[in-house]
Amino acid sequence: EKELSGELPGPRYGHTISMVRSRGRTAFVLFGGRSYRPPSERTTETWNSVVDCPPLVYLIDLEFGCCSAHILPELTDGQSFHLALSREDCVYILGGHSLESDSRPPRLFQLKVELLLGSPLVSCKTLDSGVCLTSSIATPIGTSATSRGYAHEYIVLGGYRSESEKRLECSRVVLDEDGIRIEPEEPPPWTGEISHSRTWFGGSLGPGRALIGVPTPPDAHCFYQVSFRQDGEGEGEDPMQGCSQESTDFEDSAPLEDSEEL
Repeated sequence: EKELSGELPGPRYGHTISMVRSRGRTAFVLFGGRSYRPPSERTTETWNSVVDCPPLVYLIDLEFGCCSAHILPELTDGQSFHLALSREDCVYILGGHSLESDSRPPRLFQLKVELLLGSPLVSCKTLDSGVCLTSSIATPIGTSATSRGYAHEYIVLGGYRSESEKRLECSRVVLDEDGIRIEPEEPPPWTGEISHSRTWFGGSLGPGRALIGVPTPPDAHCFYQVSFRQDGEGEGEDPMQGCSQESTDFEDSAPLEDSEEL
């Protein structure tokens, strides 16, 4: 628990928070998310409805206990359930869902943070290699040395392309001194339960591994461990291992949207 002063973000979900390093200091970048409609805007019909939070970038400095909000002209609407990957002083925002337009446009932003004494600077650049995804999983693959520093690699899997279309393809994301590269990655042999399910959920299990869960009728859930290995690692192992667990408290439940299932 930390006391903070300044412009503080309100309660939300579906947001991201990333650590950045600049000029020997560290800070955290919070962006996006969804929250209940402010009390002043609620009516009987919209009392429990939610809205996207304003597209402000919050910079949180735990060393000095302060928080600042930044308005960037490139960020014009709220977004939730996006991915955020960071390297040094840059955060890359991939995909996301806009509640106001009910869309998942192929977006990619680069946030650059300069932790200057007294007045930090945050800038944004829109990149043209965006991806369309929500509620995807990013699992780190590793760090490799380059002639100009270190490159961080991730596998992005899972999530949705639209409300009714899951994102079955995978991507390899590389962050280095030159920026970000997104390349297609061979997906694992998805099982029939995964391919034909309407919803799925999961998270990273550490380097190169992820957990995928899907509901299977009438009242069970199947869980799969997905492994992405470097060449020569784990020869002979099944890249997808499955198990199931009975569920007793989801009978007759409606399909879950991104926010609820995560």
